[in-house]
This record gives sequence, C-alpha cells and structure tokens, in this order.
Amino acid sequence: METGLLLIRVVLGGIMAAHGAQKLFGWFGGPGLAGTGGWLEAMGLRPARVWAGLTGLAEFGGGALLILGLLTPLGAAAVAGVMFVAIATVHWRNGFFNSKGGYEFNLLIVATALALAFTGPGTISIDDLAGWTLAGPEWGLAALGVSVVAAGSVLAMRRPRPEQAQDETSREEAPAA
Repeated sequence: METGLLLIRVVLGGIMAAHGAQKLFGWFGGPGLAGTGGWLEAMGLRPARVWAGLTGLAEFGGGALLILGLLTPLGAAAVAGVMFVAIATVHWRNGFFNSKGGYEFNLLIVATALALAFTGPGTISIDDLAGWTLAGPEWGLAALGVSVVAAGSVLAMRRPRPEQAQDETSREEAPAA
C-alpha cells in the first residue's frame, strides 16, 4: 500500500508541478507568465499576470507538496482548486470526455488529489517522518472545502469581456443539434 501511495503522489504531483513550471517559468515548452497571463486575461481573470502567478504556484507548489508528502491536504487542496477552476472556465461546456476537450481528465485529477487528503501520503513521506497525522475524513473534507471556496472565489472575481460573455450566453442558450 505504501508503494502505491508513493506512486500516486509522485505521478500526480509530477504532472501538476510540470504544468505549473510551464506557466511560471516557460519550462517544457510552456508559455511562461506572460503567455499564461494573456490566456487568463482572455478568460476574464484580471490582473492577468497575478492570476498567472497564482495558477502556476498552485500547480507547481501543490504538485511539489504531493511529491514530497508534505502538508498533503494543502497540496491536494491547491491541485483540486485549480482543476475546479479549469473545469468551470474551460472544460465544462465541452462535456465529459477529454477527447472533445471535456472535464474527464481534470475530474480524475481532483478525485485523486482529494483521495490523498483522505488517505494521507503514506509512510514514505515527510508528513509521516515529521510524525504528522494529516489524514482522515476531517482532512479530506477540509481539503475539499478549501479547494471549493478557493475556486468559487476565483470564479466570482472573473470578469469576461462583454463580447465573451455574450458568446458564452449564446452557447448556453443554443438548441441541441
């Protein structure tokens, strides 16, 4: 079981840290802060460079915490929160399946991150080495709550451009084909 938890943490944390590094530093072919900021600006998140930094930090920092098994519920909340925002702003309108740009993959990331908050990182972790028991229903629910509140706060501050808001409304009101 311990090796399985380590594998999940390292893979999920590594994926998220790499995505964060793309946004923060432009590593791995990523857009860096400027490119990420432009993308977030177009989605109505202003000031865009600040949001780019926060998004990159949530992904990179949350992923690093998961890899290390350090403050695991905080890492899980950061990862889940950024994925909730991605689902709401980009993927939801495309339906479930990832092949059509849907939220399937993002939902898997959310579930896996939160599962780690519920189960804990295992004994091969800094949390365990420090003697911290940051696992169980209260920690999982806390991570879920923090991620939902953080995502909701970000979404509440979103200000799409008038033409973008109209496009989104048109898509929502369009009859099914």
